[in-house]
Amino acid sequence: MAESVGLRLTRHAIRRYTYRRIRDSREVVITCKSLQGHFRISGTESLTSWCVFDLPKKEREIASIEAEAADPSFWSDSGRAGKRMQKMSSLIAELDEWRDLDSRADSLSEFVSLAMEEKDGSLLEPVATDLDTIRKDLERLEFNLVLSGRNDNRNAIVALHAGAGGVESQDWAAMLLRMYLRWAEQRGYSSDVLDTSPGDEAGIKSTVLQISGQHAYGYLKAERGTHRLVRLSPFDRDHARHTSFALVEVLPEVEEGIDVVIDPDDLKFEAFRAGGAGGQSVQKNSTAVRITHIPTGLKASCQNERSQHQNKEIAMRILTARLAERELALRSEEMAKLKGEHLSPEWGSQIRSYVLHPYRMVKDHRTNFETADADAVLDGELDDFIRAYLTSTVGGADGQPAKV
Repeated sequence: MAESVGLRLTRHAIRRYTYRRIRDSREVVITCKSLQGHFRISGTESLTSWCVFDLPKKEREIASIEAEAADPSFWSDSGRAGKRMQKMSSLIAELDEWRDLDSRADSLSEFVSLAMEEKDGSLLEPVATDLDTIRKDLERLEFNLVLSGRNDNRNAIVALHAGAGGVESQDWAAMLLRMYLRWAEQRGYSSDVLDTSPGDEAGIKSTVLQISGQHAYGYLKAERGTHRLVRLSPFDRDHARHTSFALVEVLPEVEEGIDVVIDPDDLKFEAFRAGGAGGQSVQKNSTAVRITHIPTGLKASCQNERSQHQNKEIAMRILTARLAERELALRSEEMAKLKGEHLSPEWGSQIRSYVLHPYRMVKDHRTNFETADADAVLDGELDDFIRAYLTSTVGGADGQPAKV
């Protein structure tokens, strides 16, 4: 087993492991007595964090990239070289953060030992402040470890599909699109709607958007599944209560030929006229593109761009992501069979309910995390839901490029 580093923290107690070796796992209880009384950095009310950081593995990755960079041929492919050097810089920064945190925890421990010897209760406040800072930094680093899967640092391709129910579900899909665009904006991510199929009366039948930024896929993978809305219908003259569903797919942006190997003979290209608002906006040429992967039947289309070449490039990007996701799903399904687990179909995996009537609540059915501020959630405040889900599960699978 690889040597690992972890830090276990509670609000009033530290359980520390160093990257040099696993220290005693007993909880460290620091007791200081002053002349006026005594205090204890301990207690039952705690916020416990546990994380494992494989230092040797990270160091080996850095050494491997450095060895590659020493080869003159490494720089012949500037795109790949740039990504590898960016990866190395990220690893070095990550190591430095953990080492700094461990050093600060050591210093605080020594400071508390000194306070105990001096019996100086006046040092309680700075100790508590430093401990709280370390705890918060640990939680941040711990959450980054949750986003350590193979694709977590990649951009995300999000596909929304309205469920059965006509205009109600189509309007709900449009509301979800707005929610994710707002979320991306709040995080400083860039977003681009790649393809949209408008609804018959309102909303959208389906849409595909790309959200770009650090760990975009790592965060948004928590959103995949069926989302349910309960509200008084704005399209029903009787204003009856309606339940609508929409499916959210989240795919990592992958590279064809690197992450997925696609045989060109397995692809079927079709050109068609893009739909639009009509009038001067109507497309007179067949610029929209649909690509079908014949062996799997998976399809991707794009009609947003005026150039057929651009639409083909975007459709190929979406199809590549879907093929990669399919390969990962097949692997997960095979592992589940070996373990005797049951995987529900996507439409059966209802993950979250948004209730706007007769009361207001948004609840995640996987974690039971909920809030009464439904408006804030629909305005893009999803971080609490995403964090609750990601910290409750372990994700990310390494492997070779998928061959399809």
